[in-house]
Amino acid sequence: MNLGEIREKIDQTDMQLVKLINQRMEYVLRAGKLKEVILDKAREEQVLRQLLAQARGLIRPEFITTLYESILTESKALQERNLKLVGFQGEHGAWGELAIRSYADDMIPIPCVEFAHVFEGVRDRELDMGMVPVENSLEGAVTEVNDILVDTDLKIIGEIRIPVRQCLLVLPGGDYRDIKVVYSHPQALAQCRSFLSRNKLEPRPFYDTAGAARWLAQERPSSTAVIASPIAAELYGLDIVKEDIGDNTDNFTRFLLISRNSSPVAGNKCSLVFSTEHRAGALFEVLHVFAENEINLTRIESRPIRRNPGAYAFLLDFLGREDDPVVQQALEKIREKTPFFRILGFYPESPTVR
Repeated sequence: MNLGEIREKIDQTDMQLVKLINQRMEYVLRAGKLKEVILDKAREEQVLRQLLAQARGLIRPEFITTLYESILTESKALQERNLKLVGFQGEHGAWGELAIRSYADDMIPIPCVEFAHVFEGVRDRELDMGMVPVENSLEGAVTEVNDILVDTDLKIIGEIRIPVRQCLLVLPGGDYRDIKVVYSHPQALAQCRSFLSRNKLEPRPFYDTAGAARWLAQERPSSTAVIASPIAAELYGLDIVKEDIGDNTDNFTRFLLISRNSSPVAGNKCSLVFSTEHRAGALFEVLHVFAENEINLTRIESRPIRRNPGAYAFLLDFLGREDDPVVQQALEKIREKTPFFRILGFYPESPTVR
């Protein structure tokens, strides 16, 4: 390798080191939610012994000790701040992280492999809250999330609508004319079908948009681009060749903020889940309650109840306040008409982020 190539490898290694330290801090914060005291001297000494056992070659034990003590000091400082941890599905740079950042400045996005892990993390108190997508304006309902909402005891305390503006990302200094293949989540590839066809680019599926960006930055394959968010370009040091390459510019995803507790502020929107008796007109009777009370429905979705094959649950959103007597009377009527009924939460309706 020449000097330039060596320096490029050093830069890549430095970026990986920073990301790994950041990942460690995320685990530290999650562990801090589960333990009663921050200081655990025995645990620290055990980890240091393990690290010193790996100190070979150019790495001096004194350097390992100094580095580890600095990391521990920062870890304790972070735990003492009692930060709000909010889980999202995917790698850093996913649209869920963008939703968290757009919702509030004081939230720390924590990546989770699966949607179920977000709910489990909140339930088990590793996370304070979770941000999950419930529907997309083009693709419709996110079925996995809706299925979990049918069974969960967690509460919805907020929502946000995020515009999905897909971007074409390449390695720094890459020439757009050399691109032959593009990796991304199958849904993102489908949303950019016309752009890919027009530019004669071969689409290849990847498990996650941000994961594709991370893979490109680490593996650095030639003639390759990814479709991901602008924040993914920022996090992984990629160049944005072209923004907003989706076939439909009216592409939005609605995210829900979930918590163990109800919303601390009064809301003008409610989500609930219920089932009906298996007979003609049962669903109409429920919907008629909303109509006769002039309550505006904003969404209704049906999902099979996994614990009861052949039965269906209905997820429904409407505009109304918890302290409105008309709303309370309507909900009481519905409760009497349904064998299964649960209010998922009252929360403030959110405008779309532009």
